[in-house]
Amino acid sequence: MDNRSEVREFLTTRRARLTPEQVGLPPTRSRRVPGLRRSEVASVAGLSVEYYARLERGQIAGASSSVLEALARALQLDETERAHLFDLARAADGIPTSGRPRRRAATKAAARPSLRWALEAITDAVAFVRDPQQNLLTTNALGRAFYSPVIGDGGRLPNLARFQFLDPASRDFYPDWDRLAEMCVGVMRTEAGRDPHNRGIQDLVGELSTRSVIFRRLWSDHNVRTHGTGTKRFNHPVVGDLTLVYEELAITAEPGLVLLVYTAEPGSPSAERLRLLASWAATTVAAESPDQTSAGPLRGTTQARSTTPKEADADHPQFP
Repeated sequence: MDNRSEVREFLTTRRARLTPEQVGLPPTRSRRVPGLRRSEVASVAGLSVEYYARLERGQIAGASSSVLEALARALQLDETERAHLFDLARAADGIPTSGRPRRRAATKAAARPSLRWALEAITDAVAFVRDPQQNLLTTNALGRAFYSPVIGDGGRLPNLARFQFLDPASRDFYPDWDRLAEMCVGVMRTEAGRDPHNRGIQDLVGELSTRSVIFRRLWSDHNVRTHGTGTKRFNHPVVGDLTLVYEELAITAEPGLVLLVYTAEPGSPSAERLRLLASWAATTVAAESPDQTSAGPLRGTTQARSTTPKEADADHPQFP
């Protein structure tokens, strides 16, 4: 990705969302474009107009930490946006932005026995490993059942971004599709800033930009975010509506990979449905090949036909 273009568009979109009143300046009339003028950003940041104009043209190489901090304050960047600005500046200086060592192949990392054992030990929650390119590398047993609409039957390496923007089934699986689409693109923007030379991310962005108008529009917004923690709603084809909270954990032994765990509030309808999904998943294990019964790298999903919790309501009166 072109660093100068990334810097220019990021700074331009950040100042476009602010008004003079928001940064303590008096309002002015006849503004031809929304947001702050360059001169106003420079004034608030304590920089010369000429220097800020140079920064916004993408010439950020050599900018000191104090300048970047002043710019972050002037543009009212949140922590994720501030980190993204520093990543862009380090990339312009030729410094590896992620600070990460050379990575092993993601599929080999996900196949490490101790990582698979850790996933298998999580039995009452959805747990999976994801790489910076949004590939779903490996899951626990409940995760395989939960993500069956994403994994599909093609034996491919599932990609959460491709599923979000290219598979019509995602509209059913994600009731809050628009919000999750913005989250997905924001996370990808953050990863691209951390590792601007990552060919996998570049190729994925190029593919989605070509094939999805919505992705292309969201990508041009230059919004960034981290996953961290939060709540998501799902409509699973087997058990129906689920409201789950998630925690994202960095896997320090495999820089770039993260472990995500989805759980339900104890005693809630979603917790009961998650339990029923686990029971349903257990009934399909015998029909799977040996390499699909563990939490190893994903190779597709079972095609076995078994009774679902929805079909077995008579045996499970507690299921809504």
